[in-house]
Amino acid sequence: MMRAGAALLCAACLSACGPKLVAVGAPPRLSPTDHLQQTIRAALADPQLEYATWGIAVRSLDRHDTLFALNSGKLLMPASTMKVVTLAAAAEQLGWDFEYETQLVAHGVIATGFLDGDLVIVGSGDPSIDDWDGAATRTFGTWAERLKQAGVRAVGGRIIGDDETFDDLGLGAGWAWDDLAASYATSVGALQFNENTAQVVITPGPAAGSPARVSLSPATASVTLRNLIVTVPADAPAAISIKPAPRGAAAEARGTIGLNAGPLVRNVSVDNPTMYLTAAIRDGLVAHGIDVRGPAIDIDDLTIAPIRHDGVLLISHRSAPLWMLAEPMMKMSQNLFAESLLKALGAHASGVGSADAGRAAVQATLRAWGVPPGDVQMADGSGLSRYNLLTADALVTILARVHDNDRLRQRFEHTLPIAGVDGTLAQRMAGTRAFANARAKTGSFSNARALAGYVTTADGEMLAFSIIANNYAVQPEVIDRTSDFIVIALAQFSRN
Repeated sequence: MMRAGAALLCAACLSACGPKLVAVGAPPRLSPTDHLQQTIRAALADPQLEYATWGIAVRSLDRHDTLFALNSGKLLMPASTMKVVTLAAAAEQLGWDFEYETQLVAHGVIATGFLDGDLVIVGSGDPSIDDWDGAATRTFGTWAERLKQAGVRAVGGRIIGDDETFDDLGLGAGWAWDDLAASYATSVGALQFNENTAQVVITPGPAAGSPARVSLSPATASVTLRNLIVTVPADAPAAISIKPAPRGAAAEARGTIGLNAGPLVRNVSVDNPTMYLTAAIRDGLVAHGIDVRGPAIDIDDLTIAPIRHDGVLLISHRSAPLWMLAEPMMKMSQNLFAESLLKALGAHASGVGSADAGRAAVQATLRAWGVPPGDVQMADGSGLSRYNLLTADALVTILARVHDNDRLRQRFEHTLPIAGVDGTLAQRMAGTRAFANARAKTGSFSNARALAGYVTTADGEMLAFSIIANNYAVQPEVIDRTSDFIVIALAQFSRN
């Protein structure tokens, strides 16, 4: 018979040296990656998300492995995460120091302070000339002083807006018609002002049942607006919408405003950006002492247009560099900046400032980066079009290429909204490990939500991710919460 001490020693040896015994039916221990994948799949299994189509890709930029993928090769509508594609290609081809140039060119003889001819404004698509804070007024004042220094105190002819650097197709393919009066769906052109939007100021009429009063700011904005807003009894809540008139050029303002309501302001897109800027420049020059005898006019309305290279360049105005303009484009998802950039890419690459030429330039960069041609079906630069389709894999590959490029990385990442801090992510993921950590571009329109960017794990590992949801049957906030949950899980992830 074995003594008790020997029996205990044998048992201890078996425990320390032999195979460990596992209870029958116990689940195997998951690796950290498997656990992450299980966590994400459990979130996506929520019955509320039954109808949604998800495309998700998560890649380590340090270890170059895929941590999670779901339908990552399926084409989906990216909404505004398309701006990741546009900006990455523009930074690669144009460089972060790219600037738009606006020229003031004299066509005629200058003598004794008088330009006997026209002053032509030649644009290249600068989307940043605006006067909401008085910046354009100051710029126009500077131009007036420089004209005087160049010997021009009076212009005998017209102020002509030359927008020929870009084509005249101002609207993107696949834009929803009922968006076209909105400030986020403005027409793009080589000459632009106030982000091609004006303010509609609405005040009640004199009595209930009377039409409301509507005015535009600035008053010179090229907007055709039909006022169908009715004044209702005092204290009634306002209900106002501005939509394009079906099959018409005008926009229609509909709804009600209470009799005692204060002024209400709504933004509306401008019909003709070229005339909008040209008229503003004329008014600005006159206000600062330049006597302009002729009207402001769009070059497209002339039977005989001035030849651009025949004039004398008086002023060259340059925008802020791309690395600065990219911040509002990405953090606030400014569509006009992205559409202007797409056409500028086309003009730079081929001399043709069109969306088609811009798309060709983008595809050239994507090919060089190893993105399969079929993975990005690009219709516009902003993501507003429902014709845009891309894969989650494509977005992650682009993010990875930018991150691996010392010339592109820092300034690109600086443009992205920061979770819980600023831009379109200011109200999301606060109080989590993703707060002030995840940087990502959002995307949203009806039946499409997306999020693509970077996040650092608990181990300090950098990840690129893309999350796209289409065709869901829940409120958009549910999709956002699920996307945020995934990003937070990535921020908490540890391989240890």
